[in-house]
Amino acid sequence: MDTTPAGSSTAAIVESLTRAIVEHRLQPGAKLAEQKLADHFGVSRTLVRQALFQLAQNRLVTLEPARGAFVSAPSADEARQVFAVRRMVEAGMTRAFVQSASPTQIKALRSHVALEKAAVERGDVPERTALLGDFHVRMAELMGNEVLAQLLQDLLSRCALITLMYQSSSAAAHSYEEHADIVKALAARDEERAVRLMQEHLLHVEQSLSLDRRPPTSDIAAALA
Repeated sequence: MDTTPAGSSTAAIVESLTRAIVEHRLQPGAKLAEQKLADHFGVSRTLVRQALFQLAQNRLVTLEPARGAFVSAPSADEARQVFAVRRMVEAGMTRAFVQSASPTQIKALRSHVALEKAAVERGDVPERTALLGDFHVRMAELMGNEVLAQLLQDLLSRCALITLMYQSSSAAAHSYEEHADIVKALAARDEERAVRLMQEHLLHVEQSLSLDRRPPTSDIAAALA
């Protein structure tokens, strides 16, 4: 059985469930039964309820009256909006990174890309998924901007649901190569190229989605219609 970080606090439960969603181990529409979660984590249902409320605020969980909690299933419109926000935010982040990055920070990003490559090559889907998303958060962390890092973490968590629901069979398998190209541009202090590569990368990820696919539902009648 998986364990939460020390203390099994509300924050630890939120972290564990978020990671399961980000790593595609929990499917959109999956029911999150309070008692089962309480038994799993060895805590009261009150702590579980608090964790689910926090996840609902982060848009990762949907709370339905009289039915319970479910892993959210973002609509196609929401998916497009999330990627539009990411392009705006990450373009600015990339510009700021170019202007302030040290050799140590560039080395840290190169090391991260090497981990991505290794995960892709060994076919470790959960690790690959987490690392590819964490690249963007890592940039913000290296800049020392915790507010930006948290904002990106929230967006990346929502993107994990989106890619799980809408990823097509022809999805790009070389995101880590695009990350490597971005790092090269950052190292060369080529601001315009770095920003262009970041925006193209995010556009490629969005274009790999089949946003016309009907999203899953937790409603039996709707699912069988």
